[in-house]
Amino acid sequence: VQLQASGGGLVQAGGSLRLSCAASGGTFSGYTVAWFRQAPGKEREFVGVVKNGRTYYDEFVKGRFTISRDNAKNTVNLQMNSLKPEDTAVYYCGAGRPILSSMRTASAYGYWGQGTQVTVSS
Repeated sequence: VQLQASGGGLVQAGGSLRLSCAASGGTFSGYTVAWFRQAPGKEREFVGVVKNGRTYYDEFVKGRFTISRDNAKNTVNLQMNSLKPEDTAVYYCGAGRPILSSMRTASAYGYWGQGTQVTVSS
């Protein structure tokens, strides 16, 4: 399966963006799909994941970001509200079949989109 992330851009602090991860050459059926982000000079960090119909988020986005799965469109979306300058990063979607204890680890995902830049100005 190939992934394509889109929807990034420049937004002011407090604004919103909606990222989308589209699958081609297959579907998301049976896959856990996660969002990670990577700021310059930093490691890729976990943002959130949808696994077996449940969503999990890292503490720094909980209450602001929401992951949803659209099976009809074969996409997984990341709605980001109340954005902060520290949310600035390249956002990646990944798909795989990690066990529960590994779903926050980037190496647990075998398929990645190319990333989409999110820049939040203060």
